Amino acid sequence: MQIIRDFQFVKPEDRGASVAIGNFDGVHIGHQSVIDLARSAAPDAPLGVMTFEPHPREHFAPGSPPFRLMRGNARAHRLQKLGVRKLYELPFNAALAGLTPEEFAGMVIRDGLGLSHVVVGADFCFGKGRSGTAQDMAHFGREMGFGVTIAPLMERSDNVVSSTAIRTALTEGRPRDAAAMLGHWHRIEGEVVGGEQRGRELGFPTANMSIQGLHPPKFGVYAVLVDVLDGPHQGSYRGAASVGTRPMFQGEVPNIETFLFDFSGDLYGATLSVGLVDYLRPEMTFDSLENLIAQMDADCTRARGILVNP
Repeated sequence: MQIIRDFQFVKPEDRGASVAIGNFDGVHIGHQSVIDLARSAAPDAPLGVMTFEPHPREHFAPGSPPFRLMRGNARAHRLQKLGVRKLYELPFNAALAGLTPEEFAGMVIRDGLGLSHVVVGADFCFGKGRSGTAQDMAHFGREMGFGVTIAPLMERSDNVVSSTAIRTALTEGRPRDAAAMLGHWHRIEGEVVGGEQRGRELGFPTANMSIQGLHPPKFGVYAVLVDVLDGPHQGSYRGAASVGTRPMFQGEVPNIETFLFDFSGDLYGATLSVGLVDYLRPEMTFDSLENLIAQMDADCTRARGILVNP
């Protein structure tokens, strides 16, 4: 998959794509249906996605609590798995935010990227002050010579599928409900960083990753499926992970610490993708390290049972 980050200097071979437009945070089943429409609307054109980095909410409200389900690199990995060939990841800045809807359609879609077809959700808003609607995009497409498809919102029996609903499920410790809306396990992806070696001392060496900038799932212990994406230990593993602040050791900054079953090796600097399968228990403090170790043993036994057939 090719990533293109500037709409003003696009090579001729990168024009003409059929593109789904949106933020695609989580790349949930609603997003996937929009991408499928872009695929079918122009089957002879390269399949593309137009998204924005940073997320527009981060631009307009930089002090807001972390809300993203995935970082940009994790989103790119997921889109590539869906067959997207061109990812137009446009820098969201004051200049782009200041374009009127008509300027966005003309300068970015028609003149800059030369798109043949665009697909937007029924609730899509664009342009300065979010003043443009999906119907406006269809109008501009007719005027400017590119096709437009408006995708209906996807609903399950109990709710509209949305990034907001997925965040709620994760906040409440319901990763399987989140996965049903995502179409895949909710994954936390990042580089393994150095920790305080406490897990190693307890007999449970963990791979530590930051969750800074991400919507935090309910703190506690999870059964997880882990992909090591690079390095000498690249492959798929099963394990247990703790998300939170480590209250037993007076931690302050939330992170995720993952113990891989039946693994031996150094993962520092490797990129991991940790899929949350089941919530096992909340964070706890113990009156002794022995009781903590006993609980960790029990957590791993339970996680192994779940992951036999996740």
